[in-house]
Amino acid sequence: MRMGVLDVGSNTVRLVIAETDGSVPLPLHTAKRRLRLSRYVDRGGELPTEQVERLAAAVEDARREAARWGVRRPFAFATAIVRDAPNRQEVLREVEVRTGVPLHVLPGEVDAELTFLAARRWMGWRAGPMAMLDIGGGCFEVAFGRTRLPDLALSLPLGAGHLTREYFHDQDPPSQERIKALRRHVRHQLRDVAARIRWESPRTTVATSRVFQQLARLCGAAPGREGPFAPRAMTRSDLRRAVDRLAALPAAERSSLPGISPARAASSLAGAIVAHTSMKLMDIDEVTVCPWGLREGILLRCAEEGSTDWWDEAFPSAAPVAGPAPAPARTPSPAQPRLLHPVGPVGNHPLLS
Repeated sequence: MRMGVLDVGSNTVRLVIAETDGSVPLPLHTAKRRLRLSRYVDRGGELPTEQVERLAAAVEDARREAARWGVRRPFAFATAIVRDAPNRQEVLREVEVRTGVPLHVLPGEVDAELTFLAARRWMGWRAGPMAMLDIGGGCFEVAFGRTRLPDLALSLPLGAGHLTREYFHDQDPPSQERIKALRRHVRHQLRDVAARIRWESPRTTVATSRVFQQLARLCGAAPGREGPFAPRAMTRSDLRRAVDRLAALPAAERSSLPGISPARAASSLAGAIVAHTSMKLMDIDEVTVCPWGLREGILLRCAEEGSTDWWDEAFPSAAPVAGPAPAPARTPSPAQPRLLHPVGPVGNHPLLS
């Protein structure tokens, strides 16, 4: 079965077309449009009208591209850049009106669960008890589990783009005082979940996302041209040195470093600080970098179940095409999205209560 996933992230709108007849999604075609939405949101997180129009145009392009590849209805979702926007309902409605594509707001906990599924399938059972770390533009997902499903899945507001806007927006490069303030904030946010991960003592820790991939390249991992099967890992000591290299340079010069793209140069320092601080607090000496992530997790879920019904059940359309806007009192708070677990229960841990 040929399927497509349309991912609206902080920097890009990405379409992936894959065959899912077997147990492994085989990629056929990818296309992306770089919007860099995170550069244009204000400090409150609102998306300006002109950026919503650019987003709708990119989604329409992706819809047409998917149709050319035989996918009538891709799985379309938006992560923190839209989920946490105060005007997210207006954004979702405008995109659906202009394109006919209902964008689903993906709760961070669901993001963590599906990404964990992808990492587990990539690593295999040899990984044993496994922790998963995923730094995005708006959030930082953490999961732990011993089987296909995570026992713990959390999303924290520690995304690289979000923290760059909060702490480094008026300093380039930032002062040591700002860097120390960011570290203190990250430590405070991670205190409880780090204690849980230390207690679980995972055999393997897997890192996903472009943030970790670029940091691993900066630390000496194989370049992307060697393909997804090249082993890639990153040690905490190497990452500490990478933090110092990034902190010494203004954002415009960081893209000259190995692995750091111009689109992510500004947020690379905040991402590195989150990565290093989390590894230190969780007592993790090394992470294995996994090329699979959320998009592959969605495709795997469909392949393993042989059905796409779970998507409609878990994510009813969040943006009615016609009719008045939802009353503000009924709109979920962006900071506390509705908790959904389409791949199974997370478990009754006090951190999730």
